[in-house]
Amino acid sequence: MAYEIVVVGTSWGGLSALRELIVGFPGTLGVPIVVVQHRHKQSDHLLPTLLQDETSLCVCEVEDKAPMMAGNVYVAPADYHLLIEPGFFSLSMDEPVRFSRPSIDVTFQSAADAYGSRTVGVVLTGANADGAQGLKRIVARGGLGFVQTPATAESPTMPQAAINAVPEARVMTIAEIATQIAALPVAAGNNA
Repeated sequence: MAYEIVVVGTSWGGLSALRELIVGFPGTLGVPIVVVQHRHKQSDHLLPTLLQDETSLCVCEVEDKAPMMAGNVYVAPADYHLLIEPGFFSLSMDEPVRFSRPSIDVTFQSAADAYGSRTVGVVLTGANADGAQGLKRIVARGGLGFVQTPATAESPTMPQAAINAVPEARVMTIAEIATQIAALPVAAGNNA
């Protein structure tokens, strides 16, 4: 199976988790990495800058209708739902889901709908259950699911909810997840 997109969701404790994940990636990746981090709607645009400091991969905040490119790390902007379409992004101002906008479930479900079995979902630390249903859809469509080991998470609620919803998900440390993602077979000439 060749994969075409990796979606990552996190909340409480997410900055340090994302830094650890990104440090584990090689200088090139054959898939786009899409990050949804719960942030206050008034958040500035600092998250991509902080992540860029950790990697040679290009890290940027998503813009509406922007095309996806393999090897880039895309960060959902604060106060928008991030939808995945084949080859590009859409932003939505729909109502918050589980009090969150962006919602991890919304992004994961749209990725599963757009890429099916070619989707990889990753749930990291967080203080609510967002991401569990999205990961469930990814795996139901034949995609691959990873979950941070709850004991290693700053807040284990989100990883535990994902494990409860998707018992077949691969549960590992962040460093192990990064290694697995770096080794994924990817579609030839993948531009997402």
